[in-house]
Amino acid sequence: MTKVDLRSDTVTHPSPEMREAIANAEIGDDVFNDDPSVNKLEEIAAAKIGKEASVFVASGTMGNLISVLSHCGRGDEIILGDKAHIFRSEAGGAAALGGVSYHTVRNDARGMLDPSEVEEAIRDSTNDHNPHTAVIAIENTQNNCGGRVLTPQDTKLIADVAHNHELPLHVDGARIFNAAVKLETPVDEMLKEADTVSFCLSKGLSCPVGSIVAGTHEFVEEARRWRKMVGGGMRQAGFLAAAGIVALDQMVDRLAEDHANAKKLAEGLSKIEGVTIDPDSVDTNLVFFEVKHPNKNELMKKLESEGIKGASPYSRWRFVTHYGVDSEDIDYVLEVMANAMAS
Repeated sequence: MTKVDLRSDTVTHPSPEMREAIANAEIGDDVFNDDPSVNKLEEIAAAKIGKEASVFVASGTMGNLISVLSHCGRGDEIILGDKAHIFRSEAGGAAALGGVSYHTVRNDARGMLDPSEVEEAIRDSTNDHNPHTAVIAIENTQNNCGGRVLTPQDTKLIADVAHNHELPLHVDGARIFNAAVKLETPVDEMLKEADTVSFCLSKGLSCPVGSIVAGTHEFVEEARRWRKMVGGGMRQAGFLAAAGIVALDQMVDRLAEDHANAKKLAEGLSKIEGVTIDPDSVDTNLVFFEVKHPNKNELMKKLESEGIKGASPYSRWRFVTHYGVDSEDIDYVLEVMANAMAS
């Protein structure tokens, strides 16, 4: 039986308060816009992040997909980082379903884009050889760059480039609340310069399912149309939305515990021979490190036999802290990891 699951913060289980809210949720039919719990969640979410409106969707990937499709026509182009989740981990959905091309620029070690490189990537739409640049996207926190955090000032640098060219800025904010807690900055301040945003309820906020897409009223109505087109009408979704309401009310501040556990984990791993990690690079709840071991498959099996999930047959590993993993669990993981590496 699994004792500590560090594969992702998507493995979280709903809190007791969420389970109670789910059981007692007032529901309707969200496709007809009359599910009161969904409507309440959308109002709360939009207000919390400082946007006019929002729409509840099934997943973060769906949220980013319908955001890109709402901004782009067929043959248009999105500018984003070469390590962006939209580019690397969403099955090429915008290209397959919307005919949208990806124009990547370099993410630095903490996930930031160079504003001058972003500006250089914007196409001259008067040249018939070029696709139209339709949107610029950044990610915060940046998953593939170790869960690093972009500041509001970072976001403004990219937003200024976008807005100077009359382009919208989309923020893939799957873990934006982790960034806000890390910087001790209100989430609406984090997103002030963004035109549109998506964020996950089902990662660190511990909901069973769901994400939010937000922006202007006009944008959200277009996003609803795309949500329907890609099969995202979710009828009695109030059961899920009820958990989201609890998440935004109760689960944000506790993300600091996940960050503290991640830092403790990183510091402990740095003392184990065969593990390479810089604890100072751990900003939030994502812990990336290199493992040098002659048989990583056997090492992975050893950890799993001790009830620890999250190991990999590759050299680069990622452990993720979340609701349900406490400080004692970190002690256990470090003890098992040290013994397994030594043997």
